[in-house]
Amino acid sequence: MTPERRERLLSVLNKRQAGLTVVLENVFDPHNISAVLRTCDAVGIQDVYVLNTTTARRKRWGHKSSSSAAKWLTVHQFSDTATCMAVVREKYDKIYTTHLAADAKSLYELDFTGSVALVFGNEQEGVSEEIRKLCDGNFIIPQVGIIKSLNISVACAVSIYEAMRQKSIAGHYEQKNLPDAQYNALLEEWGFQEEDM
Repeated sequence: MTPERRERLLSVLNKRQAGLTVVLENVFDPHNISAVLRTCDAVGIQDVYVLNTTTARRKRWGHKSSSSAAKWLTVHQFSDTATCMAVVREKYDKIYTTHLAADAKSLYELDFTGSVALVFGNEQEGVSEEIRKLCDGNFIIPQVGIIKSLNISVACAVSIYEAMRQKSIAGHYEQKNLPDAQYNALLEEWGFQEEDM
């Protein structure tokens, strides 16, 4: 491994955020999933949760739209809602869904300085009622146009960039954020040898 590549990978790994994740529920379009993965990588999310109760487990993600982002992320796939949400709940303190409801908060009212998971539903029906019941609340992205929804990959990007903004202000990107065991496992997975560390 060249010194330049070593420094680049270490810089990326040191900015990965343990307290932020995305959960995708039954998102059909592989290009949407791939675009979400690419944005997750861009803001330093390492773990992404993909729940498919209506489609088969995926073996590959769209290479072109993800720019191979999936190679650098830890994608957890589930086919059972309760199991997926139990795993997410164990790791993240707050879970919010994107859902237009009377009690929905604005994205900009959410506190992303803690440990937060954001759930995005599929392109037609959004987040299921089953998942909404297991979460801490709903949020919406403020909009002033005629059409009151965004493409899922765009909605996710807007949301996690707000999370990145808040976490940046709080100093989360200035220190190693991942637990040691996960950090060391990723070093090995990303091709670091003993002499590179």
